[in-house]
Amino acid sequence: MAMQNPDEADVRAVRSERRLALRLGIFRWAFLLSMLRMFAAPASKDFFDRELVPWPTWDWVVCALVPVVLIWLSRRPEDWEELRGERTLIKGALSLFLLYAVMGAIGKGHPALWIAVAVCLAGLAGMWHLNRKERLRAG
Repeated sequence: MAMQNPDEADVRAVRSERRLALRLGIFRWAFLLSMLRMFAAPASKDFFDRELVPWPTWDWVVCALVPVVLIWLSRRPEDWEELRGERTLIKGALSLFLLYAVMGAIGKGHPALWIAVAVCLAGLAGMWHLNRKERLRAG
């Protein structure tokens, strides 16, 4: 086994931290934009007495994909450990996306939102799996 140069290990750690910070930044912006998007339809109805912006459909699938991609890219144990403080926000976002997608798929009859339901369930299952692996590794 070859030993790594200490400087090389530091460079890798810094790169890993930067990638994780970028991923989290993208997730936070996407979450903020999705919340604005979610409230745009009812707000336009309240302010202008008609819907200027339709309720989210396919774009909600894209919003739901962002945290799932974050989970998938952070599946390495070191990266998952770094996300410890953000897991509650990620899980909350997925739960909110899931709730809205189910309500829209059933209430409004948008079949595209069933894809968002599946994506959210996959993300929550991925989080459960990674948390379980972490507990098994610790124990």
